[in-house]
Amino acid sequence: MKKQSRRKFSADFKAKVALEAVRNQQTLAELAVKYDINPVMISKWKGELLENIAAAFEKKDATEKQSVDTQELYAQIGQLKVENEFLKKSCAKLGI
Repeated sequence: MKKQSRRKFSADFKAKVALEAVRNQQTLAELAVKYDINPVMISKWKGELLENIAAAFEKKDATEKQSVDTQELYAQIGQLKVENEFLKKSCAKLGI
């Protein structure tokens, strides 16, 4: 017997199928036949879409937080460069 491997679906495909399920133009059974997917999987993707739909409008807060983190990281890099140069000069004077 041949082992059947699990199919992996892209995020775009999942979003497309879930969006069609949310529209209710076709039943889950019809979508399952159309895309050759289990109806339970489609309802799971639909639920995830509805739970995370608010995240599409929260991107501004995430980018602001990321820029603050980036500034802190650049400050740390600058400090480490200064320390590294100091240690190089100290080692050169000692002949190490």
